[in-house]
This record gives sequence, C-alpha cells and structure tokens, in this order.
Amino acid sequence: MTSLHDLAAPAKINLFLHVTGRRADGYHLLQSVFVLLDWHDTLHIDTRDDGQIRRHDLNIALPADDLCLRAARLLQTESGTRLGCDIHIEKALPWGAGLGGGSSDAATVLLALNRLWGLDWPTHRLEALAVKLGADVPFFVRGRNAWVEGIGEQITPIELPPAVLATPVALLKPPVAIPTAAIFGSPLLKRDTEHAILAAFLAAPMRFGRNDLQEPAEAWREVEPPALGSGSLTQALASDGRQVSQALGAMRNRFGNSRMTGSGSAVFSWVNQGEPPAPDEVRQAFGAATHGVHEGHWVGRVCRVLPCHPLLHLLEGENSPQL
Repeated sequence: MTSLHDLAAPAKINLFLHVTGRRADGYHLLQSVFVLLDWHDTLHIDTRDDGQIRRHDLNIALPADDLCLRAARLLQTESGTRLGCDIHIEKALPWGAGLGGGSSDAATVLLALNRLWGLDWPTHRLEALAVKLGADVPFFVRGRNAWVEGIGEQITPIELPPAVLATPVALLKPPVAIPTAAIFGSPLLKRDTEHAILAAFLAAPMRFGRNDLQEPAEAWREVEPPALGSGSLTQALASDGRQVSQALGAMRNRFGNSRMTGSGSAVFSWVNQGEPPAPDEVRQAFGAATHGVHEGHWVGRVCRVLPCHPLLHLLEGENSPQL
C-alpha cells in the first residue's frame, strides 16, 4: 500500500469540563468527556521513497510548521524508516474553535503513516508519540469517546448512551478565538470543582456538569479593556468574551442549553432530542447570535456524535478507509 486517501480527521467537543485543581508546575487538573463528531478535515497521504515529508494545502493555507508535519517527522525519526510522505489537507474545521482540529489532523497522520510505512505499531506506542505533540492528540489516536482526567493524559474509553448518539448537536463559532493560555490563566476561572463520578455522567450525559472555562468568557463580556490592563491581548479578551457570551445566550434561548466546546470560542447545544433538527430553527438560532454583527465570519453547523473514530480500523488491521 502506497497511498491512503479521503481520511477523516474528526472534530471533538467536551460534553463538560471541570477544573479540579492545579499542579505545582502550573498545569491544570481536569475532568471531562471528549466525544467525536461527524464534522472533519480530510487528508490524502502518499508515500515517498526519498524520505522527504511535504504538506500540500488544498484550500486554506496552514502554518509552515504545523502539527501534521511535526507528527510525520516524529514518527519517521522514532521508527527509523527511510520513507517519506506527501500530506494533502482539505480543512473544514474552523481554527481556534475548541474542536481539536490540528490535534485530530496530527493523529490521522500518525494512524495513516503507521500503516503506509509498514510499522504496525500498537496503539499504546503511537500514544507515547502523540503525547509529545499535544494534550488532545492521544485521545484522537485512541479513537474512542472517553472520560478524560489528569492533564488530559488519563483516557478511559466509554460507551455513550444511545440518546447521545441519536441527538443532533448544533455548533456556532464566532469570528474570535479564545487563547487557551489566557483563559486558563484568568483569575475568574474556577479551579476547585468537585471531582465528578462516571456513573453520574452516564445517568444524565446531556445535562451533567458544567464547563468551568465558560464563566471567564461570560464575565469578560462585562469588563472594559482598560480594567483588564494594557495591550492588545487583554483588549481582545474582552471583545472575545462578549462574542462568545452572545453565542452562548442565543443558543441557550433557542435550544434551552449551551456550552463552550472546550477552550476555544465555539459553543454547542443539544437540538430536538431524538429527532432530526428543524433547519429553520437552527438557522434562526444562528441568525440570533449573529444579529447586529457585521464584522468577521460566523460558522454554524449541525453534527452528530460518532460512536468511534472513522479510522479506528487502521489500528485493527483493515485496509480501506471507512468514512
């Protein structure tokens, strides 16, 4: 096999996110449930005999040294292979949304090259590389919806109740992106949420818990830039918080629930539990959130939660991608 095309790199959201503490080294201790969505970037990967690793952006220009290239180089170095690859990327997931797009792309590269380069490494060996690339990459490599703890490295696969898989999820991303470091560094962030119990989540997965990152975003709506301090970053945080709060409020008013997807600026709502979403209802919610906003680009989409990663079969011995 020399090529794998039409490879999905799916988005993920946090169904809840609790910040339970902070380590001496500054890393926050978390509890969350990560779930995969049927919204994805698409990658096409071909092997090269000359050892070179190249990326080709098919629609949106990515940073010169993104996670995909870093993932391929790391696997090449650690495995000692003399093969290279051409990575073609079609981006669909918005940047800075908290959907894990870059991490998912990197995981898809690891999964594909593990097969194309004939390495056949087991999952735990790929995960050891993935953790060097970013906190979310091991989750995508594992390929299962999961209960996540620690600083993101403790991943326990879970089977979601059927209602979660059957209920559409509406996503709305404002033009802004909330910087992860800034929101985790906010004095408004609650850092002592009680530890959650998996059984309690499974009993009420769509109503369980909270997103501790959501409060700083909502509070920043009311803070004028000078009160946050000088500099463009603090001014941007106040603006970002207002737009995220606008999206949260509009989605909550329309669907009765809304949360941030993670540390990025996108928010999500459960829609018409157990039934297909009404297109006009979704459009109305998106329109309410963007009413009066004339700058930037708002992105809205209705998704479903996936039972597992579309490329999980690459770790299980099958040859052809299943989207």
